[in-house]
Amino acid sequence: MNIGELSRLTGLPVKTIRYYSDVGLVPEAERSSAGYRRYDHGSIVRLEFVRTLRELGLDLATIRQVLDRGADLREVAAAHAEALSLQIRVLRLRRAALRAVAGRDSSPADLERLARIAQAGASERQRIIDDFFDSIFTGIADSAESREFTAGMRSVSADLPDEPTDEQVDAWIELAEMLRQPDFRERLREMGRRSFEPGARRVLPTDMSEIKWFVDTVAEAQDGGTRDPAEVVAEVLARWGADTDELRREVLAGLELSIDVRAERYWQLMAIINGWAPIPATMHRWSWFLSALRQTLPR
Repeated sequence: MNIGELSRLTGLPVKTIRYYSDVGLVPEAERSSAGYRRYDHGSIVRLEFVRTLRELGLDLATIRQVLDRGADLREVAAAHAEALSLQIRVLRLRRAALRAVAGRDSSPADLERLARIAQAGASERQRIIDDFFDSIFTGIADSAESREFTAGMRSVSADLPDEPTDEQVDAWIELAEMLRQPDFRERLREMGRRSFEPGARRVLPTDMSEIKWFVDTVAEAQDGGTRDPAEVVAEVLARWGADTDELRREVLAGLELSIDVRAERYWQLMAIINGWAPIPATMHRWSWFLSALRQTLPR
């Protein structure tokens, strides 16, 4: 067949087939007496193979090596698949940055920053988190308790997998942006200073079983709507110590400082990034209790 017929059979332009022939990828079977290229069935098979490899992104030099048996097709395919995986990861990160920009009133500088955050490697992600902790732990009284607490917080890293999901990339961008917020940092600094200053009295629970009891108790009252909020406040404070006006005011001050959805969101995002079990939202339980507690105090 001539080059025009081969073009119609394969759907490739004559110009492309001629170029592949000239570089030796799809040599003609023979030439006519007038010097025109002639192709056979083997040419169709070879041309289809070249087109497939090109569509997969292989360059012409590599395709030539494969066709000439200078390169093993399995090794070439494996190497190219690895390269495509890297490209897919980069594209996913770029898409996440664009999605974040599209969801807010952003500037070109915002896009550049978000793209840089999205594509941050493990060491850069850890640097962002370490900088956040360096900021919020500044000025905290040094003690065995504070050192243990800060070490525990710093031990948790944002370990994105080699092939993160869209949800994990979005979570990392949200986390990195949240850690930049000055008011969030200042609130956590103040919480740390109050918690570890000499003579500080802890009025809010830190034991997980006690926190679970509190959340379950408030959830029952909040969702059921059958209990008097003042009764729930009295029950909780009686469990935490002597139910006095002094304790109520201390708990009130502690809750007003510590209730911030971003603190809870931090751990929820870490769970998504690291592939942990989801962390349920409980901040609305504490907020309900704070509102109920305010109603019990003299105005």
